[in-house]
Amino acid sequence: MKVLKINGGKTLSGTVRISGSKNASVALIPAAILADDEVTICNVPEITDTDALTEILKYLGADVKRASESILIDPKPIVNKEIPEEMSNKLRASYYFMAVLLAKFKHVEMYFPGGCAIGARPIDQTLKGFEALGAKIKEENNKYTIDADELTGAHVYLDMPSVGATINTMLVAVKAKGETIIENAAKEPEIVNVATFLNNMGAKITGAGTSEIRIKGVETLKGCYTEVIPDRIESGTYIIAGALMGNYLKIDNIIPEHVETLILKLKEMGVDMEVGADYIYVSKKDKMKPVHIKTLGYPGFPTDLQQPITALLTQCEGESVLQETVYENRFKNVPYLNSMGANITQKQDTIYIKGKTKLQGKTVEATDLRAGACLVLAGLVAEGTTTIRNIGPVLRGYENIIEKLNEIGADVKIVCLLYTSDAAD
Repeated sequence: MKVLKINGGKTLSGTVRISGSKNASVALIPAAILADDEVTICNVPEITDTDALTEILKYLGADVKRASESILIDPKPIVNKEIPEEMSNKLRASYYFMAVLLAKFKHVEMYFPGGCAIGARPIDQTLKGFEALGAKIKEENNKYTIDADELTGAHVYLDMPSVGATINTMLVAVKAKGETIIENAAKEPEIVNVATFLNNMGAKITGAGTSEIRIKGVETLKGCYTEVIPDRIESGTYIIAGALMGNYLKIDNIIPEHVETLILKLKEMGVDMEVGADYIYVSKKDKMKPVHIKTLGYPGFPTDLQQPITALLTQCEGESVLQETVYENRFKNVPYLNSMGANITQKQDTIYIKGKTKLQGKTVEATDLRAGACLVLAGLVAEGTTTIRNIGPVLRGYENIIEKLNEIGADVKIVCLLYTSDAAD
């Protein structure tokens, strides 16, 4: 069993460079299937999620080459076949293959996608988009078989602005006949990144980043080059680390507008920051004010930073209130924070964090990706050693997190332990 050990209390300084966006990369890699020639995607993070998607590409027959931060994908040899459950179950983003295979071959067979257990994560809005464009869906024993005699543009209204449903509908619509309009679309920067990639291929998409996206279908899509945007959640996580333990810590290669709601909340707390065109300097402040936070779709406060910022809220003077409106099961980090000395209570979709509390290193568990990130941050500020079990989810979403933290002064390492009955792998 591998665990992460953090010796807390170390000052963080120097520069940390932010990698390409996980959430954009996991959509861009499957989208490459739609091209009729080779595509190059640059600034792709080396994380287990992107590895899992390239594994599916290779399984389908694509020629995939990894060169430093780039992935070269030749989709011409692809053969459409069933994607087995052991592949689709590794990550949520596997369901983007549903869209691209349906668009390209008008037939797809694969199992329900996996991902972090953070609450109900249905794909009903994705399926709604497919059906509106002419697909027929059969589900049996967790396996989906989706067919379309013809894909035709349609008016699709999403019941909620789901990022996945917006991207999946867009991926199918680029190959459908006529015009598709997606209303109540999600506005996240990752959607703009995907739309830019598709337009570079020759798609005709307008409105990405707004609540209404229009797509005029095309028959062919060419090979192209695109670049992944910086990861706004990784940016936010290191900014929070700087607010906890930073001494003029520089977070480089960011787009400040993508983390604006976090920056505004940190300013409200009184955190010392200097924001530049593509960087931010952050320093620890001994006395921070409590705040109220409510998670919302972009450009609101991101649900993916809700758990990480909870570690920081334990260090504010007074009671902070944090309401989670996106996922109903995203407080699994709270019991572990309390075991470390936090004072957090939960009432339905809201937690109340009373501070400032001194955190003590304990043995905890990363129940999901962002809960794990929260515990890493808590371990950085805690006294003594924090041991985090089930560290895999964190490695799924943060490229070279151990190396990056150690380079700025943290004391973090992965240790292999013998399995014991009370330890989760």
